[in-house]
Amino acid sequence: MPIKIDRINKISSNLGKSTILILGDVMLDEYLYGSVTRISPEAPVPVVEINNEQLRLGGAANVANNVRSLGDEPILVGVIGEDDASIKLSQLLKEKGISRDNLIDDSERRTTIKTRIIAHSQQVVRADREDTDEISSGLEKRILDRFNSVSDKIRGVIISDYGKGVITASLLEKIIPACREEGIFVAVDPKETHFFNYSKVCVITPNHHEAGFAAGRRIRTDDDLNYVGKFLLEKLQADSILITRGERGMALFNANGEVDYFPTVAKKVFDVTGAGDTVIASFVSAIAAGATLKEAAVISNCAAGVVVGEIGTGTVSAAVLTEELKRHFANGG
Repeated sequence: MPIKIDRINKISSNLGKSTILILGDVMLDEYLYGSVTRISPEAPVPVVEINNEQLRLGGAANVANNVRSLGDEPILVGVIGEDDASIKLSQLLKEKGISRDNLIDDSERRTTIKTRIIAHSQQVVRADREDTDEISSGLEKRILDRFNSVSDKIRGVIISDYGKGVITASLLEKIIPACREEGIFVAVDPKETHFFNYSKVCVITPNHHEAGFAAGRRIRTDDDLNYVGKFLLEKLQADSILITRGERGMALFNANGEVDYFPTVAKKVFDVTGAGDTVIASFVSAIAAGATLKEAAVISNCAAGVVVGEIGTGTVSAAVLTEELKRHFANGG
């Protein structure tokens, strides 16, 4: 579906004027870059000689970073540990202009760290340090207090569920109805094992693997895709479902029965890490800026096409996104 240039201009002019709450699993992404010249004599594995390292925001924090990059004000709500990783995470948030005031410190949890070792532009291995037990009822109440304190000024809520224990069924049972009652657009980037806890959201954005798992049917064909999308839409009583399909683009299923397909606009794919974060952030930012569901899908598809051309979790600015949209649709889409 093409977007007319005047609509691109209209939506772009409203980007950066909204406040969006991001609730979920906050992580620290560590990247170790190096080269491989030999195999270890201890085991048949490559020896990576590290020559560079980098820390980045991950999980819900990367969603907040994407929202900030598009110009909107992110309110990041989550639970982190009282450890060295939390200090590094807080510094990164400060550098990106994202407040850590709504993050809850828990001395009994570790801050989640994902360490990726990359050699010659390819990921060799990932090591995770994390605690995944569900948060306590006391922490749930503190999260709800934070939501209630800002609900009158937010245009959207993004639930970023990576299955690390912050997004519980009881929390969803309180947050989602509150958003619907107050007219706040609520979107979910799901964890497949929690799928049917996300009832009555405005949009849910699974990839095709997650969607197929939840529906009990692997997506191999367009018929499979249509079955899965319509099944999940009805099961969840959601307004819409946006299924991301990697190199095959996206499919949007609407509660009114409409289905729209969006081929990928990516010119090259180096790394899909964090692409889902970009999709949901740009989708909700576009909705907050006045886009329709279809327009938001087109915009998020274009945003994802930009970030997969980078190694590591990336973001896209409003200016770059607007330029890409105009370039793509000026040539006929």
